[in-house]
Amino acid sequence: MELTLFPYLAAGAAVLSVPAFRLRSRLQLSRAKHASLAGHARIARRVAALVPFYQYDGDRFFTADDAPDEVVERRRADFERLAAVYRSKYPRTLDLTAEVTGLISDLQFTETYRVPFQFSRYVRRRLPVGAFFETTGDVRATDLDGNVFYDLTGSYGVNLFGYDFYKQCIDRANERARALGPVLGHYHPIVADNVKRLTQLSGMDEVSFHMSGTEAVMQAVRLARFHTRRSHLVRFCGAYHGWWGDVQPGVGNPIPARETYTLKDMSEDSLRVLRTRKDIACVLVNPLQALHPNCNAPGDSTLIDSSRGAKFDRPAYAEWLRQLRQVCDERGIVLIFDEVFVGFRLAPGGAQEYFGVKPDMVTYGKTLGGGLPVGAVCGRRRVMKRFREERPADICLARGTFNSHPYVMAAMNEFLRSLDEPETIALYDDLDATWDRRAAALNQRLQAADLPVRVANLSSIWLVYYTWPSAYNWMFQYYLREAGLALSWVGTGRLIFSLNYTEADFTAVADRFVAAAKAMQRAGWWWADAATSNKQIRRRLLRETVAQALPLRQRPH
Repeated sequence: MELTLFPYLAAGAAVLSVPAFRLRSRLQLSRAKHASLAGHARIARRVAALVPFYQYDGDRFFTADDAPDEVVERRRADFERLAAVYRSKYPRTLDLTAEVTGLISDLQFTETYRVPFQFSRYVRRRLPVGAFFETTGDVRATDLDGNVFYDLTGSYGVNLFGYDFYKQCIDRANERARALGPVLGHYHPIVADNVKRLTQLSGMDEVSFHMSGTEAVMQAVRLARFHTRRSHLVRFCGAYHGWWGDVQPGVGNPIPARETYTLKDMSEDSLRVLRTRKDIACVLVNPLQALHPNCNAPGDSTLIDSSRGAKFDRPAYAEWLRQLRQVCDERGIVLIFDEVFVGFRLAPGGAQEYFGVKPDMVTYGKTLGGGLPVGAVCGRRRVMKRFREERPADICLARGTFNSHPYVMAAMNEFLRSLDEPETIALYDDLDATWDRRAAALNQRLQAADLPVRVANLSSIWLVYYTWPSAYNWMFQYYLREAGLALSWVGTGRLIFSLNYTEADFTAVADRFVAAAKAMQRAGWWWADAATSNKQIRRRLLRETVAQALPLRQRPH
């Protein structure tokens, strides 16, 4: 009797154990998600869809923090002064920007999201920012009105060695590629040297070329899925890997990414998920997150208080990458370093040289093209093959019409060859020590002047943060521009220096930075009383948002 019932009892136990296993797996995954909205992509998308538009106009623009009348009048007066300065200094640049903004979708977006949306319309009407430069040289850029700025945009990471360097790369590339011209499909012979240099730099076996960093990451993930026969990718909270859906699963993606896990960076909970799940094909790491783990790319459009912060701990992040490497080896998961942004900036061999951890694949872009658009995947042979010889119809297709364009390949070769030049090698000497010293010196000046602003850095990539609670930190970008510092559309969220900044260049930037902070302080934007806190600022915004949303719900359809 007992033997007869045993198969049925075993089957029943198995049925009951499946929900328990799934529940345990679900709980592990939940624990591995960051507690912020950035760690919960689906919830973030739902919340974003509910946030109503409202704006601060007139007096409310200057009194969002209930500052006293004297402070409000200082703000109002200096805002008008700034607006007059912008109109007088940048007329041609602003006129052309206004002329084309309605015709360029990208520009409409960046103009709208320079500052928190409550302030945006008022700022755009009265304090617009120009979108054009006419010339560049060394570490400076000049607008259409002849104003010269020290460039802190880094061209979103492209500009590693200074603008003159890239102009020379492109000029020499044109000469070397002219005889072949824009031939697509066949390779320029220079490609052979490029792949040799890239495999040596990356320590990988094979290379594939693409037209952008986003495309390179897409192909790396496709190959990982192809070779592991698994579905899911893991990205870490806040990390940016391009604009395509699987790696941008939250706000900004029209549809949810259903085969993406967003986990906490530098967390044992995340390692536990990697050890136990069987559907993970690859782990994506953006080494830039070492500066601000689990935080989104810091733009001034979300700078509603002073909670932005950063702290780079190189040994701790290197240890985290070593743990990732070990777990990926144990579980057959492909480890991908996305070095599209930081590639060659931290070290000639990239983040894997800098942190001492080797991935299975690495993606490059930005500066690799010598000033022209490019993406590249370098990987171990076992994960780079796009077909299975034993199954000829089973392929992983990825082609691009402009992949390996002769002019791009020639500019890339100029860049790669320059890494062997003594002048370039010298730029990497004591690289971290140089930029850490510069950041510390600027922070000392800011502290001595009792200014509530500081900088944090990952080598030559800097972030500005604020030490007093304020709802107006986003205004600082306009004072920096007035002082002659060129910023990208994210404002003070990211400053990117090219490595050829001399001590004199940096001193000039620091002088302007401190002067801008003093002007910001004099104007009263950093006023705070004893009751002001970051929590209080966030609660006030939440109350305003809810108050705006409720009438919308009650309106008849």
